[in-house]
Amino acid sequence: MRAGRPPGRHRRAEAPQATYREVIAIREFRALWYAQGLSLLGDQLAQVALAVLVYDRTRSPLATAAVYALTYLPSIVGGPLLAGLADRFARRGVMLTCDLIRAALVSGMALPGLPFWALCSLVFLVVLLSAPFSAARAALLPEVLEGDLYVMGSALQNMTNQAVQMLGFAAGGAMIAAIGPYRALALDAATFLGSALILISAVRRRPAANGDGSKPSMWTMTRAGARLVFGSRKLRTLVLFAWLCGFYILPEGIAVPYATTLHTGTLPVPVITGLLMAAMPTGTVVGAFLYSRFVTPPRRLRLMGWMAMLSCAPLVVTAMRPPLAVVLAAWFLSGIGGAYQLAANAAFVQSVPAEQRAQAFGLVQSGLMAVQGIGILAGGFAAERLGPEPVVALAGVMGMISAAVLALIWTESRRRVPATA
Repeated sequence: MRAGRPPGRHRRAEAPQATYREVIAIREFRALWYAQGLSLLGDQLAQVALAVLVYDRTRSPLATAAVYALTYLPSIVGGPLLAGLADRFARRGVMLTCDLIRAALVSGMALPGLPFWALCSLVFLVVLLSAPFSAARAALLPEVLEGDLYVMGSALQNMTNQAVQMLGFAAGGAMIAAIGPYRALALDAATFLGSALILISAVRRRPAANGDGSKPSMWTMTRAGARLVFGSRKLRTLVLFAWLCGFYILPEGIAVPYATTLHTGTLPVPVITGLLMAAMPTGTVVGAFLYSRFVTPPRRLRLMGWMAMLSCAPLVVTAMRPPLAVVLAAWFLSGIGGAYQLAANAAFVQSVPAEQRAQAFGLVQSGLMAVQGIGILAGGFAAERLGPEPVVALAGVMGMISAAVLALIWTESRRRVPATA
């Protein structure tokens, strides 16, 4: 993790940088890629549908933000306790089981007239199951792709995820205006079934990562994963970079009330909401492509702090209550900065042993979802009192300061000779 080579030492020959063509040529990666993209597209439609449905019922920014936060908060529990299932059992099997159960749960959400408490409960359970699914996929990917192939594969998945979010959010507003939120939820259920079909047909079975056959308790695995992640200075720093997204994800949680303030009669509120929610993912697609394609692996790590600051700084402009075009441009720039997560994620996943990879990822994902959910709830609470524009600007200021501190810590840790942990 040093910034440069010390005098008198040979620099290790760097492996050649992989290409997207090489990654796409791998059949199992394509299956993981397609399955994730399909289910994510349905999820974005569902998120817009839920936001519109709840706001129409309550007209409350806080209630809207609370339901949106339910798409993050269950991972506080699911990350530490359920992610370890992907180390105890075959990872493909964990993914298939989660897909089938979530398809059934989302089908229930698509029933008109479902009580509000039941809708929230089903949302909670669906997101709870995303923890073992995501942990299994993240742990399986390094087994399919090695070396810089993994980095490029992660970049391709990241760009695809953001592109799907962009498409789902942007088209989701128009689609929901046309077909209604309940049919959009039914489409989400179908995408989970499609994901399961792709996985079972194209991803080969592998034994559980815990090859000795032992089945330690969930609590034992959670404690071991926590010692691994938080006992390493390098991993701790990377985790804090990942959790920084709690600041710049906040605007998405109050996109509906923000869209209401920007409504001038030309575009309906659902369409403005979709455009706002699509702006950051669009920026991240552009940023991830440039970051992975034209920046060498060592330089990605050196630029990580600057990119993190860029992920929050543009949000400050919303304090001036600019028009829609300026807000979209600012959120787009924020998305470009968010591409730094690519380097942080790749460095983290490749630094943990294979037999604990799912558990470690689940712990980090738990905190990641927690900071996003808490940030969105806090943003919704503040937006009811201050309005959405100053709240987004405040999140940008706080995030930029935090990113600057992390950048200094990261630079200092890279200069230390020897790099501990």
